[in-house]
Amino acid sequence: MLLAVDIGNSSIKFGVFDGNKLTTKTSISTKQDSTPTEINDRVGDRIAAPVDAAIACSVVPELEAAVAGFASHFLQTELQFVKNTDDLGLKFDFPIDRTGTDRLVNSFAAAEKYGAPCVVISFGTATTFDVVDRERRYLGGCIAPGMAVNAKALAQATSKLPEVEICKPENVIAKTTEGAILSGIVLGHVAMAEGLLQRIIKELNDKPHVIATGGFARFVAPDLGLIDHIDEDLTLEGLAMLHKRSAS
Repeated sequence: MLLAVDIGNSSIKFGVFDGNKLTTKTSISTKQDSTPTEINDRVGDRIAAPVDAAIACSVVPELEAAVAGFASHFLQTELQFVKNTDDLGLKFDFPIDRTGTDRLVNSFAAAEKYGAPCVVISFGTATTFDVVDRERRYLGGCIAPGMAVNAKALAQATSKLPEVEICKPENVIAKTTEGAILSGIVLGHVAMAEGLLQRIIKELNDKPHVIATGGFARFVAPDLGLIDHIDEDLTLEGLAMLHKRSAS
C-alpha cells in the first residue's frame, strides 16, 4: 500500500492507494505546531492498511518533520517529499525552484489523466491557476486569495464588517450586510475565475482541458461554464503516479 500526503495551509490530506486505486481518504486541519504523536492521534486509526511506501507534497515546511515523523514512527515507512528537481514529466523553460510542489503535482496529474494542453484551477486557501501546453511545457500560472482568506481579510481590515462563513448567496443584490459580503466574495470569486480563465485560454491560443480541484472545487466549479472536470483527488492521484514513475 502507498500513502500519499498533501500538506496544505488549511488541511493535510491523506490517501492510501492499493495499486492505482484510492482505497482510503481522510484529512485533518493544519496545525503548524503538531507533533508526530498528535498527528497519529488525529488520523492514525483512519489509516488501517499496512503502508509500504509514502510520498508527500507540502506547502507548509514547518509541518514536514512532524508528518515525516508520523510516517516513520507509527507507519514504519520513510516519507518521500516531492522536490522541484524531481522528474515531474513536464518541461520547464524558466526556474521553478520557488513554485509550490502541489501546483507541479497537479499539473503533472492533469496532463497524465486528461491530456495536454490543460489548465488546473485549485480552489483552496489560495486559488491557483496552472497551465501546461500541448508539448507538456509548464507555462506557469497565477495565484489569488481564496474565498475564506478574502472573508477573513475583509473582517480584519474593517471595524464594522463581520467575518462570514462561506456559502452560496441567494442573490447578487443582497439586502443584508452579510449577504452583500457573500455576494461580493463568492460571486466575485466566480467572476474572477471566469475572467482569468478566459484570458489564459486567449494567451495560450489553444483549447485546453480545464480541471477544477481543491476544497472549494465542487462549490464553485458548477457556476463556471468552462470547467471540463471536477477532480477533488487530483493531487493525491498525482502523488501516486509520481511514486510509480520514480519507482520505474
